[in-house]
Amino acid sequence: MTANDLLTIRDMCDAFDVTPRTLRFYEAKELIFPKREGTKRLYNRRDRARLKLILRGKRFGFSLEDIRQLLDMYDLEGSERSQYLRTYALAQERLVQMEQQRDELTEAIAELKTELAGGADMFQTYSAENKTQSAA
Repeated sequence: MTANDLLTIRDMCDAFDVTPRTLRFYEAKELIFPKREGTKRLYNRRDRARLKLILRGKRFGFSLEDIRQLLDMYDLEGSERSQYLRTYALAQERLVQMEQQRDELTEAIAELKTELAGGADMFQTYSAENKTQSAA
């Protein structure tokens, strides 16, 4: 590995649009393992690939523990097969959860719109009363 293959914490932050605190957090959670030179952290290609998967997993709502298990599966076996199968199963479960959340949110939005429409006349009345009282 050449020096060009290693990125500093600032380079990683710029490349992945994350904060140094985020990188240190993932390091503390043992999700990434930068090389240390004194207080300097250097990230190799493997760290970049892991961070990309971590961020994708977080975007999809996977827990850090789920992400850790998926990453560890690859490290233990050196194969993508088990990791891919488990990731696919977790993604299917997460999709069902997200669709349920979307449906619940759609329903809540519709109910709130109905309530607001029903209260619009009362809002206008109270607003007009407040303006009259303020002018007095």
